[in-house]
Amino acid sequence: MAKIISFANQKGGVGKTTSAINVAASLGSLGKQVLLIDIDPQGNCSSGVGINKKLIKGSVYDVLINKASAKQMIIKTPYENLSVLPSTIDLAGAELELGDISHREAVLKNALAELNDDYDYIIIDLPPSLGLLTINALTASNSVIVPMQCEYFALEGLSQLVYTIKQVKEMYNPKLELEGVILTMFDGRLNLSLAVAAEIKKHFPGKTFRNAVPRNVRLSEAPSHGKPILYYDKYSRGGLAYLEISRELLERDSSDLL
Repeated sequence: MAKIISFANQKGGVGKTTSAINVAASLGSLGKQVLLIDIDPQGNCSSGVGINKKLIKGSVYDVLINKASAKQMIIKTPYENLSVLPSTIDLAGAELELGDISHREAVLKNALAELNDDYDYIIIDLPPSLGLLTINALTASNSVIVPMQCEYFALEGLSQLVYTIKQVKEMYNPKLELEGVILTMFDGRLNLSLAVAAEIKKHFPGKTFRNAVPRNVRLSEAPSHGKPILYYDKYSRGGLAYLEISRELLERDSSDLL
C-alpha cells in the first residue's frame, strides 16, 4: 500500500517543488518504488526530472478531467525507482472544469486507487494555491510535508495553510496528518535563519525535520539539467540534506509500524 504525501505551501519560491523532486529521488535511491505526481500547471516537477514537456502525450490533466487511466499516463524516469505522472499547461483550466464534476474533491483519490500496490511512496507536488487541485491532492493523501523558507515572509499565510489542512481533514479525509516541515534555504550563520527556524519549531513542535536544506548553488543548478540533486551532485550540501531528510522519513514510517 503506497503512502501518499503532498508537498504544500501556497507561497511560491520556498523550495516546495525542489523538495518534492529530491525527496522522491532520494527515496528511490534508498530502494523504494516512488511515483512523483505533478499537479502544478507550471510543470516544473516534470521538467526537473528530465521530462520534455513538448513530448508529453498524456498528463495528470487527462486523469482528472478526461478520466484517463493514471497507470497509462505514467512515465518512467532515468532515475532509480522513480516514475512521474507529468503536468502540462492544460492543467491551468482544470480548476474550473473540476467545479462541474460530482464529488470533485475526490477525483484524484479515486484515480490513484489502481496504483496503491505499485509504489511504496506517491509524492504529490501541489500548486502554490489553495484551490481545487490542492484540495484534491490533500483528499488523496495520507500526510502533508510543508517546505518553509527561513525568512519571515515565509511565515505569512502559514495559518491559512494549516486551516486548509484542518478543513480537508474534517470534511473529506480524516486520516490526513501533518508529516512535517522542511526548513529550506537555511543559513546557520544568519540570526534571521535561526530566529525563523525557532519560530517554525514553535508552531510545529516535534514536526520539523532534523536536517535543514542549506542555500546551495548546485541545488539551484540541477533543475536546468533535468536532474535531481542526487544525480547532479550527490555530495553537495543540498544533496546530502535531502538524502538525510528521506532517511528520517523512512525512520518515522518504520517506527509507526512498531
